Amino acid sequence: MKVYHADLDEAQADPALAALFAPGPGVTPFDRLDWLQLMAGECLAPARCFIAVARDGEAIAALPLCEAPAGLTALANWYSFIARPRGTSPHLLEAIMRSLAGIGAIDFAPMPAAEAAMLHNAARAAGWFGRLTPVDRNHVLEPGGADFASWWATRPGHLRETVRRKARRITIRIARQFDPADWASYEAIYAKSWKPAEGSPAFLRRLAEAEGAAGRLRLGLACIDAMPVAAQFWTVEDASAFIHKLAHDPAADAHSPGTVLTQAMFAAAIDQDRVKRIDFGTGDDPYKRDWVNTVRLRYRMEACHPRALRHWPKLGKLVAKSALHFCRPDDKAAP
Repeated sequence: MKVYHADLDEAQADPALAALFAPGPGVTPFDRLDWLQLMAGECLAPARCFIAVARDGEAIAALPLCEAPAGLTALANWYSFIARPRGTSPHLLEAIMRSLAGIGAIDFAPMPAAEAAMLHNAARAAGWFGRLTPVDRNHVLEPGGADFASWWATRPGHLRETVRRKARRITIRIARQFDPADWASYEAIYAKSWKPAEGSPAFLRRLAEAEGAAGRLRLGLACIDAMPVAAQFWTVEDASAFIHKLAHDPAADAHSPGTVLTQAMFAAAIDQDRVKRIDFGTGDDPYKRDWVNTVRLRYRMEACHPRALRHWPKLGKLVAKSALHFCRPDDKAAP
């Protein structure tokens, strides 16, 4: 077995590792090496980002990580719907966690339930003490083979009525290639919206440019009298649509342009792209419940290794939190 820590450029030059993080079946945008490289360069710099790797013959597992003052975190931030290990071999993940024992503390999120349990088990087998807790909710639509009209007929009446009454004044366009003018419209709408200031505009623009070049971009614009008043940034890959950003101009609230645009984007994703899943990302916003049929928990693993003396205070807190949890058996914190 070989265990090593590769920086992101080294990962790109390693055929087996690059293949593990390449687009393909079961791979989301947040698993891809180009996403991780862009995230590291635009959002997490100057922190050191790397991939911890274990290989045994043809088998390989990897964990994308970022160094932080308090230890290690996932190579992810608020733009990431998920963060997770790649490769499912328990003994390889255990070897990775053993290789990180000297650093001694990790806070890894947001993970799907299966990967969270897998990484937690590997950490415990490698001598770490840790706990899993729910950190967020992920809202997803799975049409189940229905066409858009059939699915739309099942939506709440108030939602369908809003679109019926408001759509006549609104013109929709969905771009599949990056256009600087479209992106300027998106940024102008976002700046007027209720949303907080964008964390990394350069990251989003470079992502949109790359996704447009790859044919995965879906940038929706809703206009009233030729003036853009709502925008949504989606991508589509591996039969899944991912809703990265959406915003509208509050001055146009009376026309519900965001709702009308969302309906058009869902229609295109279901009937044209034939997606099996539409992922609304994390966040428990009430409006999402009108559009989706599945809610999934995302998990955080906090763990410390007893070998790292400087993290003993944090280790003590984890032990105390876990003891409190065990006193409340009805609290289903772990998958």
